[in-house]
Amino acid sequence: MSIIGNIIWIVFGGIFIFLEYIIAGVLLCCTIVGIPFGLKAIQLSVLGLAPFGQKVVPNESSGGCLSIFLNIFWLIFGGFWIAITHLLFAVLFAITIIGIPFAAQHIKLAGFALTPFGKSLK
Repeated sequence: MSIIGNIIWIVFGGIFIFLEYIIAGVLLCCTIVGIPFGLKAIQLSVLGLAPFGQKVVPNESSGGCLSIFLNIFWLIFGGFWIAITHLLFAVLFAITIIGIPFAAQHIKLAGFALTPFGKSLK
């Protein structure tokens, strides 16, 4: 089921999410300060390309002061708007019964986009 879901996801917009996150990640990695944010954007691109069958789990050392600071910085400078966008897409997909699994994936993406530091993909 996850392979079919990922194929449908890619065809109906997942490739655009992937490209947006990968371009943002590469641009952020061009600066020294932006490297941690660029790496998280690249992780988001992987999840944006194939969200079915992947889980977002907290890291073993997710309670650090640095990850809290980076999450706050991320939230202020873009994470909030990314999460809002994914939540809007989730509402649009949830209107139909067929779109409910895709709405659930957008909610998962919104949660990871809101606070990505201290979490990883499994």
